[in-house]
Amino acid sequence: KEESKKSTGMELQSDDITRVSRSSKIMERMVNQNTFDDIAQDFRYYEDTADDYREGLGSLLPLWRFKFERSRKTAVTALCWSPLYKDLFAVGHGSYDFASQSSGLICFHSLKNPTYPEYIFPTAVGVMSLDIHPEHPFLLAVGLYDGSVAVYNLKEGPNNPVYKSTAKSGKHTDPVWQVCWQKNDMEGNLNFYSVASDGRVVTWRLVKNELQYQDAVLLKIQGSTVEGAEGTHSTAISSGTTIGFNPFADHLFLVGTEEGRIYKCSKAYSSHFLDVYQAHHMAVHAVRWNTFHQNVFASCGADWSVKIWDHTRKDPMFTFDLNSVVGDIAWSPYAATVLAAVTADGKIHVFDLSINKYEPLCV
Repeated sequence: KEESKKSTGMELQSDDITRVSRSSKIMERMVNQNTFDDIAQDFRYYEDTADDYREGLGSLLPLWRFKFERSRKTAVTALCWSPLYKDLFAVGHGSYDFASQSSGLICFHSLKNPTYPEYIFPTAVGVMSLDIHPEHPFLLAVGLYDGSVAVYNLKEGPNNPVYKSTAKSGKHTDPVWQVCWQKNDMEGNLNFYSVASDGRVVTWRLVKNELQYQDAVLLKIQGSTVEGAEGTHSTAISSGTTIGFNPFADHLFLVGTEEGRIYKCSKAYSSHFLDVYQAHHMAVHAVRWNTFHQNVFASCGADWSVKIWDHTRKDPMFTFDLNSVVGDIAWSPYAATVLAAVTADGKIHVFDLSINKYEPLCV
């Protein structure tokens, strides 16, 4: 009887804590919105009057800064905005120091409360990539350092992933550099793609309680062979680093590699490529399709350059040298000619090709 009373008391106590935690979270948001009201006002209405005297140049104003004590010794390896909740974004924490790997974190931050994450998901290994489903924003696909992919459900709280690949179920053998949700397949199953350093582009399907896989593309280097054991020869494999799907024709996608090549592929063909671009002299870090023009995409790499392409041509239309390794790029969602790039020296470069085709508007 005493044990049953104790258990009942603990359940009532946990229910009380749940009610209090929700109320306290609302109160915390209210306090923070008052505290950071000047930043919110700048976000909506800021305009630097000095821009009128800069002759075509602009300025960047830092706004919110997000910190979390448990993530201090890790690197930010991925970031993805929620397609439904415009104030919410997910951040992946891991390490690029491959000699000393440790556990990772997934944190969901909100602009309404910059002081503490909304959700925290610890992972056994470092997180290298993530993507939030465009139609089901509670589903998060994650690529991990050990080559596995996982799917988390925010509705179930910070528990283990609802799906995770294993050695038996086709996991990659190298770090997964990017994951990307796609439209449901012909049978209505949720699915996403992943690309990793092992040269495989894999499509994953969520079928009932099972994560099924199929190799979509193997990044073979044509005309290059590697000598194996006992004098055997095999085709050399390129290491994939990034993937980008055309928003106007989702069967068409690009894959960047560590060797600097970009492969144009189609979901309809798994045995050969539509085209190969000799894009960069070092690793390609990102490929991004323009959100307004179906033929245009941008790429960046470790060779300090950002290039803008028409996928029907073999040579880039524009090339920009940023004097540092370019980590990522993004097209503006509201203007076809605006592009932003981040570099290893901590700078952000913003271009508007309709104003200046040679230099960034602001750094």
